[in-house]
Amino acid sequence: MSESTVLLDISEGIAQITLNHPKSRNALSLQMREELGAVVAQVRDDESVQAVLLTGASGAFCSGGDITSMLDTSQGGMAWRERIRRLHRWFPELVNLEKPVIAAVDGPAFGAGFSLALAADFILATPRTSFCAVFGRMGLVPDLGAMHLLPRIVGLQRAKELVFSARTVPAEEAKALGIVYNIVSEADLLAQARALAARFGNASTAALGMTKSIMNQAFQLDAHAMAEMEAYAQTVCRSTAYHQQAVERFKAKEPVRFDWDRRG
Repeated sequence: MSESTVLLDISEGIAQITLNHPKSRNALSLQMREELGAVVAQVRDDESVQAVLLTGASGAFCSGGDITSMLDTSQGGMAWRERIRRLHRWFPELVNLEKPVIAAVDGPAFGAGFSLALAADFILATPRTSFCAVFGRMGLVPDLGAMHLLPRIVGLQRAKELVFSARTVPAEEAKALGIVYNIVSEADLLAQARALAARFGNASTAALGMTKSIMNQAFQLDAHAMAEMEAYAQTVCRSTAYHQQAVERFKAKEPVRFDWDRRG
């Protein structure tokens, strides 16, 4: 049996998912894609998980698709179509996971690796991190949701420029574009990512999850539909034990459980 290319460690409410195929700079092989799908489903269903940390092993996040398998000319067009469609059986689960997702990115995040990073709610990068929508260099279109996610972060015109040029974007520029949340040193990357994830430890998973689910649809739905979803979500949140306890703490003049500034 081949060695696992995706590692999962769950501790203190944080699920750390590590892409682990250093020889290929953590390229998304067919095996890795299947294992990622299984891990995402596991994390989604684990109620002990309050936040997710996605990273890559050995100084690389993900170099993109597995070029070796892409060179296989024996598969017909429909087989390649199905290969891409299989990605979208689990990738939307990651994008819409109702828990905060932090990507800790060191080194290259190219092609599908760039797309994978964009699935996170927050991207922490190191000074040596670089991003690239490299598809155009191979005469291909962006995949793994990049054409949906990237314009929502940087705007349509800038997204077209990054995709059409297929140029490399260094960490500082990525931060200026709004892709990167913060830049930290290589030595501190995982510690900083875990600290960020831990700050959600006392938050309401239900409230954060529904907020994320609704906000992720903000560019597709009109104001009326968003208002209806807001009303439904607020009603659900008011019925949770978390909210009821928060009300009691307020009445008793006790500190709130979730205080972002204090936890920071």
